[in-house]
Amino acid sequence: MNDDSQNQVASSKPGRREFLIGATVVTATLATGNNFAQAADAAAAHTLPPLPYGYDALAPIIDAETMKIHHTKHHQAYIDKLNAALVGHAELASQPAESLLKKLDQIPEAIRTAVRNHGGGHANHSLFWKIMGPASQSGSPSGDLASQIKSKFGSLENLQLAFNTAATGQFGSGWAWLVKGDQGLEVVATANQDSPLSSGKTPLLGIDVWEHAYYLNYQNRRPDYVAAFWKLVNWDQVASNLENA
Repeated sequence: MNDDSQNQVASSKPGRREFLIGATVVTATLATGNNFAQAADAAAAHTLPPLPYGYDALAPIIDAETMKIHHTKHHQAYIDKLNAALVGHAELASQPAESLLKKLDQIPEAIRTAVRNHGGGHANHSLFWKIMGPASQSGSPSGDLASQIKSKFGSLENLQLAFNTAATGQFGSGWAWLVKGDQGLEVVATANQDSPLSSGKTPLLGIDVWEHAYYLNYQNRRPDYVAAFWKLVNWDQVASNLENA
């Protein structure tokens, strides 16, 4: 083999520098692929539940535009941020938001606040949509639910008074709830997107008193929104929540 042929063969073989560069590129590509896979897994973990009725079904008490924005923008944002927080935590991402909220003290500190806020937003809204329905289908409490309401509050009217007081008295954004706890039924309020689940209580009925839930129709008249809310309560769903508590 002449000198020119030997030089061509030598130049065609990768040197150590080229080998290291190639290996680095391959490693980075694999790592990037793994990150994308983890993100995709997390993104699929929690998804927006469909409403059990149309966006206009609760009108005129809650208008269609409010419902659409509330559901597709606000609720979706909580889900997106919860999924983002759970990237790299596959064992947590596979669990329902309600399960995570029941054990916040076991959630890694680095993501605990995100799970509390965005997991709470997801769980709270998922329940909120279900416990409402068209006013014509609202009905009234019956069976064990009615018995427990009467035993604890004396009457449905007394429950509504306590609930309305909690909802209108909540300073700033938050929720009012009818919950089942160790002492039976009770009315509580929570700030922001905090869930009663984190305090060992099971939410049966809740109202969102963040302004985005009612401002288009009611502006600053939160008491009017709270009073009208009772016409939408799906008591069959509330009874089911109690049965499963």
